[in-house]
Amino acid sequence: MSEYLLEIKDVCKAFSGVKVLKHVEISVKPGTIHALMGENGAGKSTLMKCLFGIYTQDQGKFFLNGEEFNFTDPKHALENGVSMVHQELNQVLARTVTDNVWLGRYPRKGLFVDEQKMYNDTVELFESIGVKIDPKKTLEELSVSQRQMVEIVKAVSYDAKIIVLDEPTSSLTENEVNKLFEIMRTLKKKGIGLIYISHKMEEIFEISDYVTILRDGNYIGTKATKDLTMDKIINMMVGRDLEHRFPHKAHKVGDIVLEVKNLTTLYEPKVHDVSFELRRGEILGISGLVGSRRTELLESIFGARTRESGELILNGVPIKNANTVEAIKNRFALITEERRETGIYPLGDIIFNITIANVHNYVNKIGLLDNKKMLADTDKQFKAMSIKAASNKQRIRALSGGNQQKVIIGRWLLTDPDILLMDEPTRGIDVGAKYEIYQLMLELVSKGKSIIMVSSEMPELLGITDRIGVMSNGRLAGILDTKTASQAELFKMTTKYL
Repeated sequence: MSEYLLEIKDVCKAFSGVKVLKHVEISVKPGTIHALMGENGAGKSTLMKCLFGIYTQDQGKFFLNGEEFNFTDPKHALENGVSMVHQELNQVLARTVTDNVWLGRYPRKGLFVDEQKMYNDTVELFESIGVKIDPKKTLEELSVSQRQMVEIVKAVSYDAKIIVLDEPTSSLTENEVNKLFEIMRTLKKKGIGLIYISHKMEEIFEISDYVTILRDGNYIGTKATKDLTMDKIINMMVGRDLEHRFPHKAHKVGDIVLEVKNLTTLYEPKVHDVSFELRRGEILGISGLVGSRRTELLESIFGARTRESGELILNGVPIKNANTVEAIKNRFALITEERRETGIYPLGDIIFNITIANVHNYVNKIGLLDNKKMLADTDKQFKAMSIKAASNKQRIRALSGGNQQKVIIGRWLLTDPDILLMDEPTRGIDVGAKYEIYQLMLELVSKGKSIIMVSSEMPELLGITDRIGVMSNGRLAGILDTKTASQAELFKMTTKYL
C-alpha cells in the first residue's frame, strides 16, 4: 500500500510542439493540504486538466492509492474520488442547493426522484463538515462563499479522496476565508488529501503542509511548508530573488485632474455622496470590504452605471461620462475585476482582444479594417507588455490569467487614456506577473497618467499607491496618505458605515 493518495510522475505535455509540462511530479499524502504554486503559465492548470482527463498527457503516469489510472473525462474522475472546485463556479443558479449537489445523479424511488432522501443526504453532508446552508435555497440567493461551500459539499458527496481547490479565496472576505479554512481542516482530519492552488503567500503558510512549485512547465521542487520562507518560494517560482515585493516609487504627483463631487448612483447597490480628487501622476487606491461598492464607484465614473446625482470635473471642465463611449472619448479606461466575464472576448485571438477598444482607428478610406495597422499595434503591445503566448493569433482563453490581464491593459493603452480605472488588476495572478504590472503602473504615472486602483490586498495598496480611499457600505469613509497609513487604520475605516 502506497503512503500517498495521489502520485503524479514524470508528466509531459506539449501543444503544437510547444512543451508546457516537462517531467512534472507531485505526491499527496492522505490528510494533508498540498499547495501547488507557480507563476501564471507555469503549467498548474494544464497539469490539473491532465489529471481530470480533459487533456491526455504525452508522457508520465498517475497513481491513486498505488494503482495506475488515466481518467477519460471529469465525470470519470469524480466517480473515482477525485474532485475539483474551480475558481469560476459553474452552477445552475436557478436551482436549489440540493439539486446542484446531486445534479445528474438524483436518487430514485421507482420512476420518480426520491426528493426526501436527496434532502436528507444533503443535510447530513453539510453537517459532516460543519456547513450551515439551507438546502432548499436556490444558488442565486447565496453569496459567492456559500456557493463555494456547496461545491465542496458536492465534492465530498462523491466520496472524494482528493479535492483540488483552484484559487478558492479570490472573491472571499477575511471571515469567509477563515470559514473555508475551517472546512479544509475538517476534510483533512477525515483523511482527504487537498491540492490547494493559490498565489496568496500568507494563506499558503497558514493552511498548507507541503508546497510543490512549478516554473515554466518544469518541476522545481516540493518542500514542507515549515521549511520555507516567502523569499524562498518567490525565488523558486521566478528563478530570481525579488528584493522587494513592490518596485521603487520615484514618480511625482502634480495638479488635480479629476474632481468627483457628491456622486450618488441611481440603482442598488448604491454609492452614496462620494467626493474626492485625483491628481496627475497619482495612484489613488480604493480599499474596502467585499460589498462596499468599490466596483460600483469605478463603473459610475466610467459611465457603465447610471448616476442619480453628482459631478465629474476633468481638468476644470464639467463632464458627464453618461456612457462608456463618452468616457473613452474623455480618455478614461476601465480594467474590470472579472476579466473572464467582462474583460476578454474568449473566442477571439490576441489581435482582436488588443485592438477592439480602438477599432475606429483602423478603418481605412474605403471603410475596411487596416489589418496591417492592427497587426503592428498588436505586436507593439505584445512586446511592451511582455505577453507570453505562442503567437498573437492564439485565442486569449488559452492564455494564463496574468497574460490575459496584460492583453486587457495593452488594449486600453492603445486608446491613450489619461485616467485608468483599475479594478483588482492583479487578482488571481502570480507574484512575478504582479511585479510587472506594478512596474507598468509606475511607468504610466511617471508619464503623467493617473490611476484609481481598487484592491482587496492591503499590502498591495500600501506598497504601490500614493493615497488610499476607504469605502464602507457605499460611502467614502476617508482618504489616507499611504506613507503614514497602517493596515489597522484602514481596516477600522472599512467598518465606519456598517
